[in-house]
Amino acid sequence: MGNKKSGHPVDAAVKIAPLDNKAYEKALRKLHVELVKLQRWVVHKGLKVCIVFEGRDGAGKGGTIKAITERVSPRIFRVVALPSPTEREKSQLYFQRYIKHLPAAGEIVIFDRSWYNRAGVERVMGFCTPEEVQKFLDGAPMVERGMVESGIILLKYWLEVSPQEQERRLRDRIDDGRKIWKLSPMDIKSFNRWDEYTAARDAMFAATDTAWAPWFVARSEDKKRVRLNIITHLLSQIPYEALPVEHVTLPKRKMGKMKQTNFPFRFIPEKF
Repeated sequence: MGNKKSGHPVDAAVKIAPLDNKAYEKALRKLHVELVKLQRWVVHKGLKVCIVFEGRDGAGKGGTIKAITERVSPRIFRVVALPSPTEREKSQLYFQRYIKHLPAAGEIVIFDRSWYNRAGVERVMGFCTPEEVQKFLDGAPMVERGMVESGIILLKYWLEVSPQEQERRLRDRIDDGRKIWKLSPMDIKSFNRWDEYTAARDAMFAATDTAWAPWFVARSEDKKRVRLNIITHLLSQIPYEALPVEHVTLPKRKMGKMKQTNFPFRFIPEKF
């Protein structure tokens, strides 16, 4: 598991100096260039990449995914964030609604929460039985082995945040009109179940941290640092090369003698 060499408890708050915006943007720009190189290589070689993000509410999954995808093609990097299952989906094989989103050749699929909902929120909030949880924990490694044997590069990340930082972020969502949409009724219900989620996390790691699909743990106390650390790590996990890029120059534009139209364009008000 990704945190085995750490000298701190996995959910302990670790004080580190905040990363200033200038240093963050400079590092992120370099990593974005590498992600574009990776993107071209994945398409060129027909690779299939699946990246799973899990973690407590407010751990920074969405922001990390945005940092990964903001400079690449959404046709190649696909983000999957499924809503609650429908009644029909509840009657299916549990993994079925996730399997249909797995990558084809030349694709990188990122799951913002995944099949591991069963080991986390569904278990803690009582949305499934203990027997269903155990069946999932027994079956997930076999399903993931099948993915890997089919050629999928599977990366699983757990973003860990301390209870103090989680509370700060959730309160920020309440107070910030730009973030209130991130706060769900489930977040409030889950807030006082820290220990239950810790037990669920530990059971999940024990059952599903395998040689073919290990868990990597990233400390998420500092959002900027965790984004840089995860992008750096995932780039190290997928061998890629920089393909030659054809130099492109814009030709000299030839402007015609077309007269300006008198069409009454509806311009929006320019208030800024």
